[in-house]
Amino acid sequence: MLHPATVERVLLAALSYGGDFAEVFVENKIEQNISMVKGEVEKARSGQDFGIGIRIFHGSDYLYTYTSNEDEEHLIKTARLLSQAAQKSEHRNKTITFQKRSFVPRHLAQIDPRVVSIHQKRDVLAELNHHAMAYHTAISQVRTRYFDETQKVLIANSEGVWAEDIRVRTRTFIEAIATEGNQKQRGYVAPGAQKGFEFYNELDLRALAESAADTAVRMLEAKPCPGGKMPVVIDNGFGGVIFHEACGHGMEATAVAKGKGPYAGKLGQTVVSAKISAVDDGTINNEWGSLNIDDEGTPAKRNVLIKKGILKGYLVDKLNGRRMGMESTGSSRRQSYRFAPTSRMTNTYILGGADKLEDMIATTEYGLYAKTMGGGSVNTTTGDFNFAVLEGYMIENGKLTYPVKGATLIGNGRQTMYDVDMVGNNFLPGQGMCGSISGSIPVNVGQPALRVSQLTVGGSGQ
Repeated sequence: MLHPATVERVLLAALSYGGDFAEVFVENKIEQNISMVKGEVEKARSGQDFGIGIRIFHGSDYLYTYTSNEDEEHLIKTARLLSQAAQKSEHRNKTITFQKRSFVPRHLAQIDPRVVSIHQKRDVLAELNHHAMAYHTAISQVRTRYFDETQKVLIANSEGVWAEDIRVRTRTFIEAIATEGNQKQRGYVAPGAQKGFEFYNELDLRALAESAADTAVRMLEAKPCPGGKMPVVIDNGFGGVIFHEACGHGMEATAVAKGKGPYAGKLGQTVVSAKISAVDDGTINNEWGSLNIDDEGTPAKRNVLIKKGILKGYLVDKLNGRRMGMESTGSSRRQSYRFAPTSRMTNTYILGGADKLEDMIATTEYGLYAKTMGGGSVNTTTGDFNFAVLEGYMIENGKLTYPVKGATLIGNGRQTMYDVDMVGNNFLPGQGMCGSISGSIPVNVGQPALRVSQLTVGGSGQ
């Protein structure tokens, strides 16, 4: 991507006027998006993005710039101009000896999506569309989307790190709309993995399509959700978005280094229910949020965040590690070379417990079963959240009775996790995209089913 001699000269230029650490991040990304509506291709777009980011530390401060021009003279000039803005330390002559960082790749693609024809990719979408439309006469529209990307990265710095990686990810989306009179309901699934096109040979496309369609059809019978405080059973998989948003962000050094968020300064303290243990693990083979190395060249790790309710660790990048006096946890991530990296989650999930979903429901006299979570919002400083329930059912006298629409879960992440009194044994991950100051990145959320003893449920108001 760049010759080592060029990289060395750029790094030395970055330190020529000031700064005590310099880094070069090179990225070459190829991606393809195809969307289909009602069985017809709506859009098909392929693209390539190449660029180089240069970062300088001076103490606990940093400067960052990027360019898509790989000419050596241009890069050296850009690095020198950045260094001039960092005139806080004396110039030091230095020779950089790169040590190539070796690792065993965990996330190899078996079928390179770049060599798969657009017709094969389109056929995946057509099959999803067919199965969803055939599921029920109430299905009025189906939207599907295919995505793949191949990202090559090089990270080199003035400490001698030289790390290269190739990341291949693919994902599909299916949304089914069911219509009855003036009423429309939606079902949605979006599995993804750090795999090549072989991912589609492993998926049960019919089951995926029918799952989305089934949710939409079931919700046509839904009644307005009653509001108020009540026990809530949150099912596995994407239900983990609440922990991710309301708790996980508060454990990123991006917030903690500034003393912000509910978990700053709380290491070793009880911060949630003793029923909960949680980890962020970037090493899981082929998972959507996994990494071989992070975007600073540090190998991915399994980081224990919470053990039996006690806060055990944070997610730390190199810069915030300086500010906190901690080592990097392999958690530095960015959307692309256009963003400076910072601490971010990878695969963040609550570990399985010993309880059963059916027992959670059977021991709840009156409450809500949130089978499938939708979107929401969260204040990452306070942990206050508001999440929609895509598919939900009322629990009455220990049994599921009728589907409900318009349900939202309203609460505070830390308090909600304190109020968890049952943790299931049916762990499942879910895939998503996470936005923060270093852009939008692929992450896994996940959990087993949980029961929250008391949570505010916002009703539909209809």
